[in-house]
Amino acid sequence: MNTTPGLVCSHHHLYSSLARGMPPPPHTPIDFADILEMIWWRLDQALDLDILYWSAKLGALEAIRQGTTAIIDHHESPTVIDGSLSVIAEACAEVGVRVNCSYGVTDRHGPEGAKRGLLENERFLKDGGKGMVGVHAAFTCSDETLESAAQLASDFQVGVHIHVAEGKVDAEAPARIRHLTDENWLIIHGVHLEEDHGLQGTIVHNPRSNMNNSVGYARPSRFQNRIALGTDGIGADMLEEFRVAYARHREDEVTATPDISWDWLAAGWDLFPEAIDDKVTWDYDQLDAWHLAYTSGVRPLEVEIGDEVVWKDGLSTRVDEDEVRAKSAEAAKKLHERL
Repeated sequence: MNTTPGLVCSHHHLYSSLARGMPPPPHTPIDFADILEMIWWRLDQALDLDILYWSAKLGALEAIRQGTTAIIDHHESPTVIDGSLSVIAEACAEVGVRVNCSYGVTDRHGPEGAKRGLLENERFLKDGGKGMVGVHAAFTCSDETLESAAQLASDFQVGVHIHVAEGKVDAEAPARIRHLTDENWLIIHGVHLEEDHGLQGTIVHNPRSNMNNSVGYARPSRFQNRIALGTDGIGADMLEEFRVAYARHREDEVTATPDISWDWLAAGWDLFPEAIDDKVTWDYDQLDAWHLAYTSGVRPLEVEIGDEVVWKDGLSTRVDEDEVRAKSAEAAKKLHERL
Protein backbone atom coordinates (compact mmCIF):
# COMPACT_ATOMS: atom_id res chain seq x y z
CA MET A 1 0.00 0.00 0.00
CA ASN A 2 1.67 3.21 -1.10
CA THR A 3 -1.18 5.73 -1.07
CA THR A 4 -2.36 8.38 1.37
CA PRO A 5 -4.96 11.13 1.25
CA GLY A 6 -3.67 14.48 0.04
CA LEU A 7 -1.48 16.21 2.60
CA VAL A 8 -2.53 19.53 4.17
CA CYS A 9 -0.34 22.56 4.86
CA SER A 10 -2.20 24.10 7.79
CA HIS A 11 -0.41 27.46 7.58
CA HIS A 12 1.25 28.91 4.49
CA HIS A 13 2.16 32.30 3.04
CA LEU A 14 1.92 31.81 -0.72
CA TYR A 15 2.95 35.42 -1.26
CA SER A 16 6.46 34.49 -0.09
CA SER A 17 7.15 31.93 -2.84
CA LEU A 18 9.25 34.48 -4.76
CA ALA A 19 11.24 35.62 -1.72
CA ARG A 20 14.05 33.19 -2.49
CA GLY A 21 17.02 35.13 -3.80
CA MET A 22 15.67 38.50 -2.67
CA PRO A 23 18.27 41.19 -1.97
CA PRO A 24 19.58 41.44 1.59
CA PRO A 25 17.87 43.77 4.06
CA PRO A 26 19.31 47.23 4.87
CA HIS A 27 21.08 45.69 7.86
CA THR A 28 21.43 42.24 9.36
CA PRO A 29 18.39 41.53 11.58
CA ILE A 30 19.34 40.92 15.19
CA ASP A 31 15.97 39.71 16.53
CA PHE A 32 12.50 38.65 15.43
CA ALA A 33 11.12 42.20 15.28
CA ASP A 34 14.01 43.14 13.02
CA ILE A 35 13.29 40.15 10.75
CA LEU A 36 9.70 41.30 10.35
CA GLU A 37 10.58 44.94 9.69
CA MET A 38 13.63 44.39 7.50
CA ILE A 39 12.41 41.40 5.46
CA TRP A 40 8.75 40.41 5.47
CA TRP A 41 7.13 43.80 5.96
CA ARG A 42 9.23 45.19 3.12
CA LEU A 43 8.37 42.23 0.91
CA ASP A 44 4.60 42.38 1.40
CA GLN A 45 4.55 46.11 0.59
CA ALA A 46 6.38 45.46 -2.70
CA LEU A 47 3.74 43.05 -4.04
CA ASP A 48 1.33 43.82 -6.85
CA LEU A 49 -1.46 41.54 -8.09
CA ASP A 50 0.58 40.14 -10.98
CA ILE A 51 3.50 39.25 -8.70
CA LEU A 52 1.04 37.74 -6.24
CA TYR A 53 -0.58 35.63 -8.96
CA TRP A 54 2.69 34.04 -10.05
CA SER A 55 3.89 33.63 -6.49
CA ALA A 56 0.70 31.75 -5.58
CA LYS A 57 0.75 29.70 -8.76
CA LEU A 58 4.36 28.62 -8.22
CA GLY A 59 3.64 27.82 -4.58
CA ALA A 60 0.61 25.73 -5.54
CA LEU A 61 2.60 23.84 -8.18
CA GLU A 62 5.36 23.10 -5.71
CA ALA A 63 2.75 21.90 -3.19
CA ILE A 64 1.35 19.32 -5.61
CA ARG A 65 4.89 18.19 -6.44
CA GLN A 66 5.21 17.25 -2.73
CA GLY A 67 1.81 15.56 -2.42
CA THR A 68 0.15 18.51 -0.68
CA THR A 69 -3.33 19.00 -2.11
CA ALA A 70 -4.74 21.55 0.36
CA ILE A 71 -3.30 24.80 1.69
CA ILE A 72 -4.59 27.06 4.45
CA ASP A 73 -3.09 30.37 3.37
CA HIS A 74 -2.55 33.59 5.28
CA HIS A 75 -1.96 36.63 3.08
CA GLU A 76 -0.81 40.26 3.38
CA SER A 77 -0.20 42.82 0.62
CA PRO A 78 -0.97 46.25 2.14
CA THR A 79 -0.62 48.21 -1.11
CA VAL A 80 -2.95 45.88 -3.08
CA ILE A 81 -5.52 44.51 -0.66
CA ASP A 82 -8.73 44.63 -2.70
CA GLY A 83 -9.22 41.42 -4.67
CA SER A 84 -5.98 39.85 -3.48
CA LEU A 85 -7.62 36.74 -2.00
CA SER A 86 -9.40 36.03 -5.27
CA VAL A 87 -6.07 36.23 -7.12
CA ILE A 88 -4.61 33.57 -4.81
CA ALA A 89 -7.70 31.36 -5.11
CA GLU A 90 -7.65 31.65 -8.91
CA ALA A 91 -3.95 30.76 -9.17
CA CYS A 92 -4.43 27.69 -6.96
CA ALA A 93 -7.56 26.60 -8.85
CA GLU A 94 -5.68 26.69 -12.14
CA VAL A 95 -3.07 24.30 -10.73
CA GLY A 96 -5.76 22.20 -9.04
CA VAL A 97 -4.79 22.78 -5.40
CA ARG A 98 -7.46 23.31 -2.77
CA VAL A 99 -6.97 26.55 -0.81
CA ASN A 100 -8.48 28.30 2.18
CA CYS A 101 -7.70 32.04 2.05
CA SER A 102 -7.59 34.83 4.60
CA TYR A 103 -6.20 38.37 4.67
CA GLY A 104 -4.02 39.27 7.67
CA VAL A 105 -5.65 42.38 9.14
CA THR A 106 -3.26 44.78 10.87
CA ASP A 107 -3.11 48.35 12.12
CA ARG A 108 0.48 48.72 10.92
CA HIS A 109 -0.82 50.95 8.13
CA GLY A 110 -3.37 52.82 10.22
CA PRO A 111 -7.08 52.26 10.91
CA GLU A 112 -7.92 52.63 7.22
CA GLY A 113 -5.55 49.80 6.32
CA ALA A 114 -7.13 47.60 8.97
CA LYS A 115 -10.59 48.42 7.64
CA ARG A 116 -9.60 47.50 4.08
CA GLY A 117 -8.22 44.19 5.33
CA LEU A 118 -11.48 43.40 7.09
CA LEU A 119 -13.43 44.34 3.97
CA GLU A 120 -11.30 42.02 1.82
CA ASN A 121 -12.00 39.10 4.15
CA GLU A 122 -15.70 39.99 4.10
CA ARG A 123 -15.82 40.38 0.30
CA PHE A 124 -14.12 37.06 -0.31
CA LEU A 125 -16.34 35.15 2.10
CA LYS A 126 -19.50 36.87 0.86
CA ASP A 127 -18.58 35.90 -2.72
CA GLY A 128 -18.47 32.26 -1.66
CA GLY A 129 -14.72 31.88 -1.27
CA LYS A 130 -13.43 29.20 1.09
CA GLY A 131 -11.66 31.09 3.82
CA MET A 132 -11.28 32.42 7.33
CA VAL A 133 -10.76 35.89 8.76
CA GLY A 134 -7.04 36.63 8.95
CA VAL A 135 -5.27 38.72 11.57
CA HIS A 136 -1.56 39.41 11.43
CA ALA A 137 -0.88 39.32 15.19
CA ALA A 138 -2.28 40.96 18.29
CA PHE A 139 0.77 43.17 18.78
CA THR A 140 0.12 44.93 15.45
CA CYS A 141 -3.61 45.36 16.06
CA SER A 142 -5.77 47.53 18.26
CA ASP A 143 -8.33 45.89 20.54
CA GLU A 144 -11.03 47.31 18.29
CA THR A 145 -9.53 45.61 15.22
CA LEU A 146 -9.20 42.28 17.04
CA GLU A 147 -12.82 42.46 18.17
CA SER A 148 -14.01 43.41 14.67
CA ALA A 149 -12.15 40.45 13.15
CA ALA A 150 -13.61 38.04 15.70
CA GLN A 151 -17.11 39.38 15.06
CA LEU A 152 -16.71 39.11 11.29
CA ALA A 153 -15.56 35.50 11.64
CA SER A 154 -18.54 34.74 13.86
CA ASP A 155 -20.91 36.32 11.36
CA PHE A 156 -19.65 33.97 8.63
CA GLN A 157 -19.28 31.01 11.01
CA VAL A 158 -15.58 30.61 10.26
CA GLY A 159 -12.49 30.83 12.41
CA VAL A 160 -9.81 33.48 12.80
CA HIS A 161 -6.34 32.68 11.39
CA ILE A 162 -3.81 34.56 13.55
CA HIS A 163 -0.12 34.47 14.54
CA VAL A 164 0.16 34.26 18.33
CA ALA A 165 3.26 34.56 20.52
CA GLU A 166 5.64 33.71 17.68
CA GLY A 167 8.22 36.04 19.22
CA LYS A 168 8.53 37.62 22.63
CA VAL A 169 7.20 40.86 21.16
CA ASP A 170 3.76 39.17 21.04
CA ALA A 171 3.93 37.35 24.37
CA GLU A 172 1.03 39.40 25.80
CA ALA A 173 -1.36 38.26 23.06
CA PRO A 174 -3.28 35.67 25.13
CA ALA A 175 -4.50 38.29 27.60
CA ARG A 176 -5.89 40.35 24.70
CA ILE A 177 -7.56 37.61 22.65
CA ARG A 178 -8.45 34.88 25.16
CA HIS A 179 -12.06 36.08 25.47
CA LEU A 180 -12.44 36.19 21.69
CA THR A 181 -11.11 32.77 20.69
CA ASP A 182 -13.24 29.84 19.61
CA GLU A 183 -12.54 26.20 18.72
CA ASN A 184 -12.46 27.04 15.01
CA TRP A 185 -9.56 29.49 15.40
CA LEU A 186 -6.08 28.75 14.07
CA ILE A 187 -3.43 29.84 16.58
CA ILE A 188 -0.19 30.01 14.63
CA HIS A 189 3.19 29.29 16.29
CA GLY A 190 2.46 29.66 20.01
CA VAL A 191 6.18 29.56 20.79
CA HIS A 192 5.93 31.84 23.83
CA LEU A 193 2.58 30.66 25.15
CA GLU A 194 2.25 29.46 28.72
CA GLU A 195 0.89 25.95 29.13
CA ASP A 196 -2.27 27.33 30.74
CA HIS A 197 -2.75 30.01 28.05
CA GLY A 198 -6.52 29.49 27.94
CA LEU A 199 -6.84 29.98 24.17
CA GLN A 200 -9.35 27.92 22.21
CA GLY A 201 -8.52 26.58 18.77
CA THR A 202 -5.88 24.56 16.95
CA ILE A 203 -2.23 25.48 17.47
CA VAL A 204 -0.29 25.21 14.21
CA HIS A 205 3.36 24.30 14.70
CA ASN A 206 5.89 25.54 12.10
CA PRO A 207 9.22 24.02 13.18
CA ARG A 208 11.41 25.03 10.23
CA SER A 209 10.22 28.63 10.32
CA ASN A 210 10.69 28.87 14.07
CA MET A 211 14.25 27.63 13.71
CA ASN A 212 14.91 29.97 10.78
CA ASN A 213 13.65 32.99 12.76
CA SER A 214 15.42 31.87 15.93
CA VAL A 215 12.31 32.39 18.03
CA GLY A 216 12.68 29.20 20.09
CA TYR A 217 11.03 25.78 20.29
CA ALA A 218 7.28 25.83 20.85
CA ARG A 219 7.22 22.42 22.58
CA PRO A 220 3.72 21.80 21.19
CA SER A 221 3.29 18.46 22.99
CA ARG A 222 2.73 20.39 26.24
CA PHE A 223 -0.55 21.88 25.05
CA GLN A 224 -4.03 20.42 25.44
CA ASN A 225 -5.09 22.00 22.12
CA ARG A 226 -5.15 20.05 18.89
CA ILE A 227 -1.80 20.52 17.09
CA ALA A 228 -1.38 20.74 13.32
CA LEU A 229 1.62 21.37 11.08
CA GLY A 230 2.33 24.30 8.77
CA THR A 231 5.34 25.73 6.98
CA ASP A 232 4.85 29.50 7.50
CA GLY A 233 5.74 30.02 3.85
CA ILE A 234 8.75 27.69 3.52
CA GLY A 235 7.19 25.69 0.69
CA ALA A 236 4.58 22.98 1.27
CA ASP A 237 6.65 19.81 1.68
CA MET A 238 4.68 18.38 4.57
CA LEU A 239 6.63 15.14 4.84
CA GLU A 240 9.76 17.22 5.38
CA GLU A 241 7.95 19.39 7.92
CA PHE A 242 6.85 16.22 9.71
CA ARG A 243 10.46 14.96 9.83
CA VAL A 244 11.76 18.26 11.23
CA ALA A 245 8.90 18.38 13.74
CA TYR A 246 9.87 14.91 14.94
CA ALA A 247 13.61 15.67 15.05
CA ARG A 248 12.99 18.85 17.05
CA HIS A 249 10.65 16.99 19.42
CA ARG A 250 13.17 14.16 19.85
CA GLU A 251 15.96 16.63 20.55
CA ASP A 252 13.86 18.15 23.32
CA GLU A 253 12.46 14.88 24.68
CA VAL A 254 14.29 11.59 24.09
CA THR A 255 11.12 9.52 24.57
CA ALA A 256 9.32 11.32 21.72
CA THR A 257 8.16 9.10 18.86
CA PRO A 258 7.35 10.00 15.23
CA ASP A 259 3.79 8.83 15.81
CA ILE A 260 3.13 12.07 17.71
CA SER A 261 4.41 14.27 14.88
CA TRP A 262 2.42 12.20 12.40
CA ASP A 263 -0.70 12.90 14.46
CA TRP A 264 0.10 16.61 14.10
CA LEU A 265 0.34 16.20 10.33
CA ALA A 266 -2.88 14.17 10.23
CA ALA A 267 -4.71 16.95 12.10
CA GLY A 268 -4.66 18.84 8.81
CA TRP A 269 -7.41 16.51 7.60
CA ASP A 270 -9.62 17.72 10.44
CA LEU A 271 -9.01 21.32 9.36
CA PHE A 272 -9.38 20.68 5.61
CA PRO A 273 -11.47 17.47 5.35
CA GLU A 274 -11.84 17.70 1.57
CA ALA A 275 -8.23 16.56 1.28
CA ILE A 276 -9.21 13.16 2.68
CA ASP A 277 -10.91 12.47 -0.66
CA ASP A 278 -7.70 13.19 -2.56
CA LYS A 279 -5.25 10.40 -3.34
CA VAL A 280 -1.46 10.50 -3.48
CA THR A 281 0.46 7.51 -4.80
CA TRP A 282 4.03 7.58 -3.49
CA ASP A 283 7.30 6.07 -4.76
CA TYR A 284 7.81 4.36 -1.38
CA ASP A 285 5.79 1.52 0.12
CA GLN A 286 6.42 1.89 3.87
CA LEU A 287 4.16 4.81 4.70
CA ASP A 288 4.15 4.44 8.47
CA ALA A 289 5.52 7.21 10.69
CA TRP A 290 8.64 5.32 11.78
CA HIS A 291 9.77 4.65 8.21
CA LEU A 292 8.94 8.12 6.89
CA ALA A 293 10.70 9.86 9.79
CA TYR A 294 14.01 8.41 8.63
CA THR A 295 13.49 8.24 4.86
CA SER A 296 14.09 11.43 2.91
CA GLY A 297 13.28 11.99 -0.74
CA VAL A 298 9.88 10.26 -0.80
CA ARG A 299 7.95 11.74 -3.73
CA PRO A 300 4.53 11.34 -5.37
CA LEU A 301 4.13 9.32 -8.53
CA GLU A 302 0.56 10.49 -9.00
CA VAL A 303 -1.71 13.02 -7.29
CA GLU A 304 -5.48 12.89 -7.67
CA ILE A 305 -7.58 15.79 -6.39
CA GLY A 306 -11.29 15.07 -6.41
CA ASP A 307 -11.75 12.91 -9.48
CA GLU A 308 -8.93 14.49 -11.48
CA VAL A 309 -5.30 13.41 -11.80
CA VAL A 310 -3.37 16.67 -11.50
CA TRP A 311 0.16 15.24 -11.20
CA LYS A 312 1.56 12.20 -12.99
CA ASP A 313 5.03 10.97 -13.90
CA GLY A 314 6.69 14.09 -12.55
CA LEU A 315 4.50 16.55 -14.43
CA SER A 316 1.44 18.69 -13.81
CA THR A 317 -1.47 17.67 -16.03
CA ARG A 318 -2.98 21.17 -15.84
CA VAL A 319 -0.20 23.69 -16.33
CA ASP A 320 3.16 23.90 -18.08
CA GLU A 321 5.71 23.92 -15.25
CA ASP A 322 8.42 25.46 -17.42
CA GLU A 323 6.11 28.36 -18.25
CA VAL A 324 5.08 28.83 -14.61
CA ARG A 325 8.70 28.90 -13.49
CA ALA A 326 9.71 31.29 -16.30
CA LYS A 327 6.85 33.70 -15.55
CA SER A 328 7.54 33.41 -11.83
CA ALA A 329 11.19 34.25 -12.43
CA GLU A 330 10.13 37.41 -14.28
CA ALA A 331 7.79 38.37 -11.44
CA ALA A 332 10.53 37.66 -8.89
CA LYS A 333 12.93 39.93 -10.78
CA LYS A 334 10.38 42.75 -10.66
CA LEU A 335 9.75 42.12 -6.96
CA HIS A 336 13.43 42.05 -6.08
CA GLU A 337 14.11 45.26 -8.02
CA ARG A 338 11.47 46.99 -5.88
CA LEU A 339 13.39 45.88 -2.79
